Amino acid sequence: AFTKSFRVVSKNPNSFVGKKNGRARATVFVASSCESELRAKKRGEVISLKTRKNLGRFSSTNAASETRAIETTFEGVRTNPSAHNDERKKRTLALLATTAGLSMTAFAEPAAAAAAKAIVTVSAGDTAWILTSSALVLFMTIPGLAAFYAGLVKRKNLITVLGQCFALTCMMTIIWFVCGYSMCFSTAGLFGTAAMKEGATGLSAFIGGLDKMFLASVGPASMHETIPEILWVLYQCTFAIITPALMVGSMVERMKFNAVMWYCALWSFAVYFPACHMVWGGGGGYFADLGVLDFAGGIVVHITAGIGALVAAIKVGKRKEMEMTVGNLVLTFLGTAMLWVGWFGFNGGSALSAGANAAFACMATQIAAATAAVTWTLWDIKEFGKASVLGTCTASIAGLATITPMAGFIGPKGAFLGGIAAGIICRFFSTTVKEYFGYDDALDVFGVHGVGGFLGTIMLGILCHPVLGGFNDVPMLKQTIVQVYAAVATAVYTAVASYACLLVTEKITDGLRVPPEAEASMLGLDEYSHKESAYSPMK
Repeated sequence: AFTKSFRVVSKNPNSFVGKKNGRARATVFVASSCESELRAKKRGEVISLKTRKNLGRFSSTNAASETRAIETTFEGVRTNPSAHNDERKKRTLALLATTAGLSMTAFAEPAAAAAAKAIVTVSAGDTAWILTSSALVLFMTIPGLAAFYAGLVKRKNLITVLGQCFALTCMMTIIWFVCGYSMCFSTAGLFGTAAMKEGATGLSAFIGGLDKMFLASVGPASMHETIPEILWVLYQCTFAIITPALMVGSMVERMKFNAVMWYCALWSFAVYFPACHMVWGGGGGYFADLGVLDFAGGIVVHITAGIGALVAAIKVGKRKEMEMTVGNLVLTFLGTAMLWVGWFGFNGGSALSAGANAAFACMATQIAAATAAVTWTLWDIKEFGKASVLGTCTASIAGLATITPMAGFIGPKGAFLGGIAAGIICRFFSTTVKEYFGYDDALDVFGVHGVGGFLGTIMLGILCHPVLGGFNDVPMLKQTIVQVYAAVATAVYTAVASYACLLVTEKITDGLRVPPEAEASMLGLDEYSHKESAYSPMK
């Protein structure tokens, strides 16, 4: 646009410069595409949280100086037009006018405000990618996670698992709309307390306010980085859905339907919303201010869900028949495949841009899942002499859970090492440790998601260093200490809060378990909870 205006000025300067009352007058040409030229482009590399906050900021001091210089030049032209009478100087003046027009358009308001408007311009590419990622993450819960869990239980309990995952999707969506989003991402203080402030540790550092209830102030013009804020609300809603749904796997085949719903609802307020706010709520969040890194939910999703599932499994007690009876391995295999594909939206979408950051996150996701599956399977072959399809499916999910906090901060080599660690350590906890302590984590939610999220959060401090191909320049020891503290603190708090939620749920629902006869019945929980069956009797 600038080049085009220059050519017009060169050919016909009189169209831009005229005379009136003996004074030179400049007609400003404003290019219609100026706004698009100022559009912010997200960096295609992984950077620290503090660096991302400063991305693309303009110097208001320099902008103000430039504006004053332009005003001085125009004042000289106004007071002494005779110095610009010849043709060549007319062209120079016209070109100056064009430049001034573009500059003054950009800085018509205070420089910082104008720059901020340019930065938050909607990116069509980023918006399209996060829309796709939102669908992928929702696809992880229904039907992905639902199918994965349903295939692992007895056939008489299959409908119950599907129903719980679907009901949680609906319930968490409503809670998120009413107040969940506000409690996670509002910077206002709760109940009139002080607002979030970077470096301050008040109540607002742990939980958001209620000023965004029912998505108040979220309109067509509100933005989150380069995407509409309403899309950010949708994307984060899918995370709020899948996190409590993960816990279903530890409580299957013996917990009441209404008890599952009450526990997950209370747990979301007590555990998920505070964890999300502390890590992802921005400057002023407790963990964010400490420099904790969690790319896609190692702390927020997997550690919280894993510990919440373990506490529930212990509190509810063991099943009458504790051994795993796989009702439909094909369903589990299909659910695994859906989860793997959906995880690209989970991790890649957390980059919030359609660029190199998302691409690296997706590549790390693929490598870690595949490496964990091969590592676990090789151990199965060594121990049992055969490769287990169930073991391979479980292993890939362990790799995906482990890479989640690291995905955008590490390179391919780090993803490979993380996958190996997941295949070994998650398998050890899902088999040896569970058998030793005797807790009935039915579908290995703690062993896969809890341990995987914890492992990935800690390994992140090491693997994100540039020496190992990572993208974080914080000293390795310093970052690792911060990660360990955040992981341990989250686990301890989640354990206490989860137990409290279970006690409240037990009072509300008059017990957590189904009656013994329902559990032992040939019709199972499907008949007890829903009066339905997954398979019609043969006629």
